[in-house]
Amino acid sequence: MTKRLFMKGNEALAMAAIEAGCRYYFGYPITPQSDIPEYMSRELPKLGGEFIQAESEVASINMLLGASATGVRAMTSSSSPGISLKQEGISYMAGAELPGVIVNICRSGPGLGGIDASQADYFQAVKGGGHGGYHIIVLAPASVQEMYDLTMLAFDLADIYRMPAMILGDSVVGQMKEPVVPNKRPERNLPPKDWVVRGKGDGEQRVVKSLYLGDGELEAHNWKLHARYGELKAKEARWEEFMLDDAELVVTAFGSAARIAKSAVMAARDKGLKVGLLRPITLYPFPEKGFRAATDRCKKVLDIELNTGQMVEDVRLSIARDAEVFFYGRPPGAGSLPTPEELLEQITKHYV
Repeated sequence: MTKRLFMKGNEALAMAAIEAGCRYYFGYPITPQSDIPEYMSRELPKLGGEFIQAESEVASINMLLGASATGVRAMTSSSSPGISLKQEGISYMAGAELPGVIVNICRSGPGLGGIDASQADYFQAVKGGGHGGYHIIVLAPASVQEMYDLTMLAFDLADIYRMPAMILGDSVVGQMKEPVVPNKRPERNLPPKDWVVRGKGDGEQRVVKSLYLGDGELEAHNWKLHARYGELKAKEARWEEFMLDDAELVVTAFGSAARIAKSAVMAARDKGLKVGLLRPITLYPFPEKGFRAATDRCKKVLDIELNTGQMVEDVRLSIARDAEVFFYGRPPGAGSLPTPEELLEQITKHYV
């Protein structure tokens, strides 16, 4: 039996990255994610890996791009304003079809903001925060165990679909401690990396690029990427259903907000209210099928987020046409986390 470890979410994520085969990390310290580079700086050299504290977030994302182009598994991490600085590099990686894992342990904003938990980076993550019409894979862990498991999944999905993958967490799941089962890397059939950059030498020269200047080349490239996003939607959307079978109100939330929402749903059940939870695990691809199936029967949805309303737009696009969506948000600020009792009030209000 695999032993359980009691550890922070950030540490579990870093441990999972190493178990997944990541041997190259590039980053820059910023609260509340600095446990990740601290862990990687300590552990990677023991394994023959490389840890580089870059001079900036811009440098670290371009180091990730370069490492990925050689075919190795590599990762960077930061927190909201640092992720903003990485956006051009993320767009270049998406355009060049390069896998790699990017971690955003979100803090509050806009601007410098603070270190409170926030989910206000949803749009930036799922809509493509840099230039060009691209997407990346976005996974939203709600527990320390998922920080571990979804990190390993992120590396695999990035390799399978040749695109960056992001872990979108916040200071709650990043800093909290919970028991973790450090599962071994799962066996998975991964495609060969026959695209990695190489000089001409005695074989074929391979160039990794996002620049296409020939007639129709860039349009064809964009349609190829678009088709891959469609495949991703069809095969990789993930979500959790909790007490939905007889629900008359569907509560939805992701990440740390979903933990509080689940407690409120259980409290509502104790009061005799037929309420369930639908928690997106992949934010991109968004679990449209899950929402459509849930709202084919249940016509009320309460969306809860730690922002002023972002995921709610994707919820409204995904539900049955005759379903109704309500929103309750808590933007970041001192004491901004809602309590289960607070969410129970909202459930009761919209259940009637």
